[in-house]
Amino acid sequence: MFQCVRRLASVARFAAFALLAQGLLTTEVGAIEPIRIGVSGPFTGGSSPMGLSMRNGIRLAAQEINAAGGILGRPLRLIERDDEARPERGAQVAQDLIGHEKIVAGLGIVNTGVALASQLLYQQAHVPMITSAATGSIITRQFLPPQYADNYIFRVSAPDSLQAAMIVEEAVVRRHLRKLAILHDSTNYGQLGREDLERALERHGIKPAAVERFNIRDVDMTLQLARARASGAEAILTYGLGPELAHLANGMVRIGWKVPLVGSWALNMPNFIDNAGPNAEGTRMPQTFIQEGNTPARQAFIDKYRKSFGVERIPVAPAAAQGYDSMLLLAAAIRQAKRTDGAALRNALETLQERVEGIVMVYDQPFSRTDHEAIDSTRILVIGEVRNRHVVFAYDEDRKRDGQHK
Repeated sequence: MFQCVRRLASVARFAAFALLAQGLLTTEVGAIEPIRIGVSGPFTGGSSPMGLSMRNGIRLAAQEINAAGGILGRPLRLIERDDEARPERGAQVAQDLIGHEKIVAGLGIVNTGVALASQLLYQQAHVPMITSAATGSIITRQFLPPQYADNYIFRVSAPDSLQAAMIVEEAVVRRHLRKLAILHDSTNYGQLGREDLERALERHGIKPAAVERFNIRDVDMTLQLARARASGAEAILTYGLGPELAHLANGMVRIGWKVPLVGSWALNMPNFIDNAGPNAEGTRMPQTFIQEGNTPARQAFIDKYRKSFGVERIPVAPAAAQGYDSMLLLAAAIRQAKRTDGAALRNALETLQERVEGIVMVYDQPFSRTDHEAIDSTRILVIGEVRNRHVVFAYDEDRKRDGQHK
């Protein structure tokens, strides 16, 4: 009888350890308090391919960290919320995560408008937010010193200012085109991206031949396309999201207008590639990561994502990789700070000593007090191209150069 009780106690201890490693054991049964991290993004709706890919990348990194014993002897617990790609919902989510869930930091956010609506709450609460996917150029610039004593907003995605420069380089330098039309959506993302494109064109002494706008859920862009064609445009530069971009590509075919389509990273979304079908072929866009195992670490990440989530194609590979990397960077900051209060984590991120081997790149002191952009050079970006419903490297030199970042 005594041996049976000992065996049961041993089994109970093992089960508790397994739960602790997964970050699932709560303080209600006397376990170590987990480190609570907020994860928000669009997990439903048109932007969900980006949001779910990003969330899954964060999950993979957190699972690996917990399997290795957590951080500071504590497991990570992800508190996930769907912001539905709506700015007002994003602000509500931020308020709930900070005020009710008592998170120590936030990860995620896909849509620029959501970021702008919610990050003031992180800033005011002195809770670091590492933006994993949103790309609006202004995102990390709202709270810069000296106007603000400290800035709590960081980012690991490629700012639109960098993407716009590469889009224009693809059209003007590599393709030698001068008459270019901009078609963008009416969201904060599309409007700010259009401004970045215009500034990038101006640096080459070019004014757009036409600038046309469309709304979310628009399905007929015949008038905008007709005006762009009448302007003599030799290519279309886009800033929008997958569903509307698919209608744009299909509309070009309906009116019999075939010119190159080059735009922001959202052209890699499956609801563009699949809905446009053959009309998406040849489309090009800047990417931080392409689903190709050109290094052992990247191949391992791809294999783990496929196995964990039962897919062959990562819906939006850059979002998944950036989500994964944002979790690694936050973990490194927690280890360095040796505590989880917001000021200590912000300072650790700005002075990060650990060299973090991510999927997008190796991060060696990625942030400073005045620069919260982990990706601040076009050298990290490559040009992707849609071929056979997959995004691949458009240029062999990009493939070779990209492998050197790891």
